[in-house]
Amino acid sequence: MNLTPETSERPSLARAARTGVRGDDVAARARGYLGLFADDQGGGVAARKADYARLVNDYYDLVTDFYENGWGQSFHFAPRTRGESFEASMVRHEHHVALRLGLRPGMKVLDVGCGVGGPMRAIARFCGARVVGINNNDYQVTRGRAHNERAGLGHLCELVKGDFLAMPFEDASFDAAFAIEATCHAPERRAVFAEIARVLRPGAPFVSYEWCMTDRYDPADAAARAIKKGIEEGDALPDLVPTGEVLRALGEAGLEVAETRDMVDDCDAETPWYLPLSAHAPSFTGLRNSPAGRRATQLLVDALELVRVAPRGAGEVHRFLCRAADALVAAGERRIFTPMFFVLARRPAA
Repeated sequence: MNLTPETSERPSLARAARTGVRGDDVAARARGYLGLFADDQGGGVAARKADYARLVNDYYDLVTDFYENGWGQSFHFAPRTRGESFEASMVRHEHHVALRLGLRPGMKVLDVGCGVGGPMRAIARFCGARVVGINNNDYQVTRGRAHNERAGLGHLCELVKGDFLAMPFEDASFDAAFAIEATCHAPERRAVFAEIARVLRPGAPFVSYEWCMTDRYDPADAAARAIKKGIEEGDALPDLVPTGEVLRALGEAGLEVAETRDMVDDCDAETPWYLPLSAHAPSFTGLRNSPAGRRATQLLVDALELVRVAPRGAGEVHRFLCRAADALVAAGERRIFTPMFFVLARRPAA
């Protein structure tokens, strides 16, 4: 059994820099995407929420191959302990979902915002349940389906194209559901949680790792606001909300919350969740994603763009990803943000 996140078929940097967008559209799509963040006041947030589908689709068309090149097929963070590798921490974090949901063969499970399916494949291998992922991005759905077949998991893993605010599934059709750092893309959390509640069978559980601002975030602090905006711009987020708002949204959506905790606290002090992006990253994956590694990659992407191996605009895409990485490290160091606020909830029994 393969117990590491999917790393095969990782695109080369030259392929990643070509992105999932037609070459002559990359620069325009990047400009349009960044334009949605030009106004960081209420009007900008409202525009991003109103146009969230285009925001997220443009983003993942542009960055998916960069993600797979640098991070693998599981697009999330994980708590890490002393002596544990990056890869082991990622798959442990995914297996934790399966264990808390009580997954087993014969169950039908929903993966909300499944990316290219790295977590669904790890979870399906681990527990034998059938996992159906929903994703509104055509490029990621195509890649995820190919990864499933290549991994020999087409019988257990399925990707469905659709909006998680209006899912194409019947009421009460899933035995469990999970979302790994995905619902933060929604314009507001109550709507996506209500859809999850609708498709769960009565009494069925839901586990999520939520991106949230913590109680340490002070909106009156200009530096903290800049860090928040950097994360939002670099990760296609309409508006990051505090943990309390997530809990309110769950209740308003009709889900009963059984447990919550910030899994950032599960990290050892010397292995914080943002370590792979920091200057102290010890592994090859970490070195590649560290500030020095990102600078070296930026030079290579700019060179590929100059010689027309990569399209015009690829360098700007990588630059805004680098800005996001810097913002995430700063947010982690200040403890004003968490990418893994753990929620275990349940649709009430009939």
